[in-house]
Amino acid sequence: MIALADIEAARARIADSVLRTPLVPLHVEGAPAEIYLKLENLQSINSFKIRGATNAVMLAPADAWAKGLVTASAGNMAQGIAWTARALGIPATIVVPDHAPEAKLAAIERLGGRVVKVPYDEWWNIIITSHVDGVEGLFVHPVQDQAVMAGNGTIGLEILEDLPDPDAVVIPYGGGGLTVGIASAVKALRPGTKIFTAEPETAAALAAAVAASAPAPSAMTRTRSSTARCRSRWPRSPTRCARWPSACG
Repeated sequence: MIALADIEAARARIADSVLRTPLVPLHVEGAPAEIYLKLENLQSINSFKIRGATNAVMLAPADAWAKGLVTASAGNMAQGIAWTARALGIPATIVVPDHAPEAKLAAIERLGGRVVKVPYDEWWNIIITSHVDGVEGLFVHPVQDQAVMAGNGTIGLEILEDLPDPDAVVIPYGGGGLTVGIASAVKALRPGTKIFTAEPETAAALAAAVAASAPAPSAMTRTRSSTARCRSRWPRSPTRCARWPSACG
């Protein structure tokens, strides 16, 4: 868990760089819950990742990132780091697996990031070690960095400010950094609020679990960069709040 004080400090730290996104109702006929979407797709890189990236860099001493920023990511974290580096006028090196989508690579390069393709096993080793041989700069881990998770947690603060009594918050799940950040904020302020994670039906981990007949959450829904929260009409069945459609990211 991330300390509430660290999340609140992150909010103040990134306030001038990150959009406070709206929480809007989603009107679905016959829905068993009041559903709201947190529109993180409105951020400058169309993703919440800019929150964690900005907080991690701003929290580090200037001499740590003076030679540039580095991360290992094939997606939105890469863009968050590239965006932050551009704002600071420093280089960004993004190590990606060799199968990374060209659309993502093009977005990184538009932001001024230098893309380095490596085999997947090498890329995964960088994720594990937080180190790229021969590349100088501050390495910002896309998932397990505490400062990144604190930045992510600012979403939870905003959700509760706009709608302070949610029965449940549904969070897109990838590496877990978004879930840890938001859950830390929400549980610190509203311990009774349920936390659920959502994953695409085609996600590798979920697909493998289903194929192996392993237990899997029944409320899995398709989602991308936005997060959602909902207020259930049936408090005893909060999982019903997870019925929300794909949000643009």
